[in-house]
Amino acid sequence: MLNKLGKVLHHTLGVTIFICLSTMFVLVFANVVLRYAFNSGITWSSEMSRYLFVWLVFLGAIAAMKDNMHLNMDIVTEILPPKAKKVFFIISNLLVLGTLGLFLKGSWSMTMLTMQRLSPATNIPLGYVYGVGIIASIAMGGIVLVRLVRALIQDKPASQMDEQVEQTDYKVENY
Repeated sequence: MLNKLGKVLHHTLGVTIFICLSTMFVLVFANVVLRYAFNSGITWSSEMSRYLFVWLVFLGAIAAMKDNMHLNMDIVTEILPPKAKKVFFIISNLLVLGTLGLFLKGSWSMTMLTMQRLSPATNIPLGYVYGVGIIASIAMGGIVLVRLVRALIQDKPASQMDEQVEQTDYKVENY
C-alpha cells in the first residue's frame, strides 16, 4: 500500500511539474508575442512566471531527492567497509533530516508572515509562493525517513540499499 501511495504521489509530482513548466512557457511566449506583434502585453505574466519558477525548482528538488539524484561526495564512503557505510548513510540522512526540519520551520514562519501581503501584479498572497518550502521540506523529509527506516530494518550496506531504492522507484517512463 505504501508503495502504491508513493507511485501516486510521484505521478502527481510529475504532473504538477509539467503544469508549472507548460504554464510558464505559455505565459512567457504569449507575452513576447503580444509585446512585439501588438505592442501590448500581459501585466502579470512575468510575476506569475517567477512564482511558477520558484515552485518548479522546489518540486524538482523533491523529484531529485526521490530519484536519489542530488549531488553527493562518495569518495570516502566507497573505501569503507559495509558496516561503516551503513553508519555514515544513517548519520548523513539524520543531518539532512535536521536541515529539512530547520527549513520547514523557516518556511512556515515566512509563509505565515506573508499571507497578508499581496503580490503587486497578481494580487495573490505571497504566502502561496513561500508555501512551497513547507511542501518541499515535508516531502523530502518523508523520503529521508523512509530511507532511514529501510536502513535500520534491513541488514544491508548503504550501496545495496541505494541500488534497491533505484530498482523500486517509479520511473518516468511508466507515465
